[in-house]
Amino acid sequence: MRLWRRASHAVALSGGCAFASLLGLQAEPARAFDLSSLDVFGLFTKKDEPPAPSASALPYRLEFDLGDAEDAKALTRLLQDASLLYRLRQDPPPDGETLARRMAADLNPLVDALWSQGYFNAELALVVDGVSLRVGAEPGAGLVRALESHRNRDAVPIVVRVRPNKVFGLRTIDVVERGESGSPAIADPLKVSRLKAGEPANSSALRAARAALVDHMRAGSRPLAKVLEIRPVVDHAAGTMDVTYILDPGPLAGFGEIAVGQTDEIPPSVVRSFIYLEPGDPYSPKAIADTRRSIATIPAVGSVRIREGDKLDGAGNLPIFVEVTERPKRLLGFSARYSTIDGPAVKTYWEHRNLFGGAERLRLEGSVFLVPRINGTEIKSFGDFERSDLGGRFAVSFMKPALWGTRNDWLVDGFAIRERVGTNRYGGYTARYANVTSAVRHRFSDVFSIQAGIEYERGQTSDVLGQVDYTLVGIPLSVKYDSTDSLLDPTRGYRATASFAPYPTFLGSTVGIYQTKAAFSAYYALDEDARYVLAGRVGFGSISGASLDEIPATRRFYAGGGGSVRGYAYRSLSPLGPYGQLIGGRSLLELSAEARIKITDTIGIVPFFDAGTAFESSYPDGKQKLQMAAGLGLRYYTGIGPIRVDVAAPLNPRKGDKPVALYVSIGQAF
Repeated sequence: MRLWRRASHAVALSGGCAFASLLGLQAEPARAFDLSSLDVFGLFTKKDEPPAPSASALPYRLEFDLGDAEDAKALTRLLQDASLLYRLRQDPPPDGETLARRMAADLNPLVDALWSQGYFNAELALVVDGVSLRVGAEPGAGLVRALESHRNRDAVPIVVRVRPNKVFGLRTIDVVERGESGSPAIADPLKVSRLKAGEPANSSALRAARAALVDHMRAGSRPLAKVLEIRPVVDHAAGTMDVTYILDPGPLAGFGEIAVGQTDEIPPSVVRSFIYLEPGDPYSPKAIADTRRSIATIPAVGSVRIREGDKLDGAGNLPIFVEVTERPKRLLGFSARYSTIDGPAVKTYWEHRNLFGGAERLRLEGSVFLVPRINGTEIKSFGDFERSDLGGRFAVSFMKPALWGTRNDWLVDGFAIRERVGTNRYGGYTARYANVTSAVRHRFSDVFSIQAGIEYERGQTSDVLGQVDYTLVGIPLSVKYDSTDSLLDPTRGYRATASFAPYPTFLGSTVGIYQTKAAFSAYYALDEDARYVLAGRVGFGSISGASLDEIPATRRFYAGGGGSVRGYAYRSLSPLGPYGQLIGGRSLLELSAEARIKITDTIGIVPFFDAGTAFESSYPDGKQKLQMAAGLGLRYYTGIGPIRVDVAAPLNPRKGDKPVALYVSIGQAF
C-alpha cells in the first residue's frame, strides 16, 4: 500500500454516504426531461401554471427562496433539477397526506444537490402557510391540515426556503494505491487529479478527479484500473472537506486476441485489415480510439463498437471485441450551391457502398455550373448568356478495400471536365480534358500510407499563351502522414503529403513533364485543454521538363484564395503574361501561420498571416515577390467542426486588389 500526504486528524464525519452517491458510486435516480429548462424566450410560461383547483386534487405552486445568495439563479436551477415536487408539478396528488409524503421525499435529493456544490451547512425547509418540514422530520397533522385548507380554493403555496451559507473548501487530498508492490502507477497523483487545497469541494471536481486518475492509469497500460472508493470527510466546524481516493491500479497488460464480430455482408477480413493492433502490443485507450476511427473510414461501415474484456487472458493480456454495423448500400443525393467565385452550381451523385459484397464503393457524380468570364464581359441579362458560360464535370470513383485481406486498397478514379478558370481582371484559361487513374494504396498504419499507380489524361487548354493539345501518361507516386487528432479542427500532431508524378514521352506523353507537390502542417497546443493552439503550414510545388507555354494550363500553379493566401482573389497570384493576364507558374510556395484562441467553449478568434505566390521558374527563385496578407478569424465550435469566418487584408496589394476579403466555411483553414 502506498499513501500520498498524511491524513488529517480530528475531523467530524458527516454526510459521507450521501455525498459518495453524488460522486457516482451509486446509481443516480432518473431525471425527466423538462421543457421548461429551455424556456429562454418565455415560450412555456403559461404551461408552467399549476392546474386549476378542484375538489379531487391538490394542485400546488412551487417557489424557491434563496435569500441573498450570490448564485441564487444557478442554485435555483440546480434545485429544480433535483426536485421531485418540481418535476411533478403538473400532476397534483389527490389529498394532503399524499402531497406531504411527496414533500418529505423531496428533502434528501435537495440536500444532495446542495452538498454537490459544497454547501454542507445549508439550511433547508419546505414551508406551507408558516408550517415547516425539515430534513429528518416526518410530516405531521398540522402540515396536512395546512395543505387541505387550500382544497378547491387555490394552488397550495409551497416555498423551498434555502440558506446556502458558505461553500466548503478542500483541505487534505489523499490518494492510496492498493495492490501489488513496486513503483506507483501514478508518480504525482495530486497533479493528475488537478485537485488543490482551498478549492470548492463540489462533486463535479471530485468526479473529474476520479476520471482523471483512472484515465492516467489506463493510459499507462493498466486496463483494469479503477477507483475502489472515495472517502469524503466533512469538518463542519472548519468548513472544509478531506477526501481520500482508494485506487486499484491493476496489472500492466497488453492487447490480447482481437475478435471481429459477425457482420451482415462485410467480410470480417476487410474490417481486420483496418485494425493495426496486434496481440501483445501495450494496452492503450488511444490505440482503441484510433482503431475505431480507422474502421469507420470503410465507406460501408456505419458505426463501430469496441468492447474490452472484463478480465485478462492466460498470457496477461486483455481481449478486444470489435462489432460494426453497416450503412445502407445505396445513396442518391442532390445539392445546389452558389459561390461568388464560381457562380451557381448543381450536383447529383449516386453511390453503392458494397458493390460486390467486399465493401467495394462505386460513386458516380455529375455537376453543371456557371463558369466565370475571363474576357472582360459580363452576363447582365438572360440574353447575354452563351453556351460557353456553362461548365460541367462528370466523375466516377471505385475503391476495393483490403485486397485479398491485406492492407492494400485498389483505387480507380476518372473524370471529364469542361471549365473556365480565372477572373475578369486577370484573365485565365479554358480547358476540356479527361483523366483516369488506377492506383494501389498500402496502409502501414492508420496515420501513414503510400500509393502508386498509372495515370492517363488527354485534353485541351487555351489561354493568353496559346492553345495546348496534350496527352499525359504517368506513374504518380505519393505518401501521406497524418497524426492529428481531428480532421476539421486539429490541435495536435502533424500532416504531411508529398507526391511525384513523371510523365515521360517514352510512355506516350506529348509533353514530358515531372510534377512535384508537397505540403506540411503542424499543430501545437499550448495547454492541456487545447484552448491555445499554434498552427503552421508550408506548401510547395514544382514542374520541370518543359517550358511554361508547353505545359497545360491545368497543370500550372496558382495561389490565392481561402485555402491558399487569404486576402487575394482565388488563383490570382501567378506570373503575368501578355496583356497583364495570369499564365500560371512552374513552381509554388505558400506559407501560413495561425494562433487559434478559444474565448469560450464555443467561440474563438484566430489571428493569422499568409504569404505565397507562383513562380515562372521550376523552383521559387525570388523573381516574383511573395504576396502577404494578415487577418482575423472568428470560430464557432460545433459538434461537427468549427464554422469559420475569416476577414483578410493584403499587406502588399497590387493595383486592383480589394482591401479586404471574407471567407466562410466549415473547418479550419488548414
